[in-house]
Amino acid sequence: MADFIDFRSDTVTQPTPAMRRAMAEAEVGDDVYGEDPTVRRLEEAAAERLGKEAGLFFPSGTMANQAAVLTHTRRGDEVLLEEESHIYYYEVGGVALLAGCQVRPLPSRRGVLDPAVVEAAIRPANIHFPPPRLLCLENTHNRWGGTVMTAEQTAAVAEVAHRHGLKVHLDGARIFNAAVALGVPAAQLAAPADSVMFSLSKGLGCPVGSLLVGDRDFIAEARRYRKALGGGMRQAGILAAAGLVALEEMIDRLAEDHALARRLAEGLANLPGVQVDLETVQTNMVMADVSATGRTAYQLAEALAAAGVKVNAVDVRRLRWVTHKDVGPADADRALAIFHRILTDG
Repeated sequence: MADFIDFRSDTVTQPTPAMRRAMAEAEVGDDVYGEDPTVRRLEEAAAERLGKEAGLFFPSGTMANQAAVLTHTRRGDEVLLEEESHIYYYEVGGVALLAGCQVRPLPSRRGVLDPAVVEAAIRPANIHFPPPRLLCLENTHNRWGGTVMTAEQTAAVAEVAHRHGLKVHLDGARIFNAAVALGVPAAQLAAPADSVMFSLSKGLGCPVGSLLVGDRDFIAEARRYRKALGGGMRQAGILAAAGLVALEEMIDRLAEDHALARRLAEGLANLPGVQVDLETVQTNMVMADVSATGRTAYQLAEALAAAGVKVNAVDVRRLRWVTHKDVGPADADRALAIFHRILTDG
């Protein structure tokens, strides 16, 4: 057991006993040859959950996102995305580095793009302009604190993109959090997109893995890019087995993480110098603005870690707190008490 409370991310979750049993007993084969039956079952289950024709298992969400961009675009194309999105902010410039595409970051309201903004950003054919080829969305939105896009909001911006001939990729790393928060099937949120990525290793609790889903032709091409990126795995059924457990057992309980995030947010909002926009606390994240405390988020994250509470400073003024299956109400209350002491003791 860890001797600290870990609110850094839902990626710190440990696999459940059921996952460990499934991994130990998994039927496996060589997945590069398409011979791992457990991987195939997971890919089929993922596609069915998201309402798509086919799925592809990846070691990470970043690799899956980049494979999607490579599949949808050609070198010299333009990719439109939200200015705080994971693909733009946290994937090492992969759209430029790997796909050779120009990115066009767009402003949003709490991570939700306005169709009019997308419409205005799509430039006409002109020898001076890179061809706009792909719109990337994110649901839930990481840097906006886990905010959700409704199916209607997704459909509205996707309609604009499709009308102009662009494909739409959805970074749905936490799409099941969005589905649970909105009370709708994940397939409804995925329907407007041509491709969707979701993560198994965040709130769903698996040790490794993400899925990319789309139509069969798209997935066949993405498989080539997965191989080129080093993502072809051999007896990957050991990992996929945990994913099958997650899809059956771990989705509904995400509501517990959301309730804990709300409890944590309300407690943080009552601390001196800490501000929380409670309207953004929609899933399992809380962004706490500490700029009025007289200390930076980096300084406070260091002080909290020294006192046994781990959180991430996303910039100089904000601390991100993420709830997950391995923290509970008692952990939140203890963390709040520790943070209060740090803020009041100087």
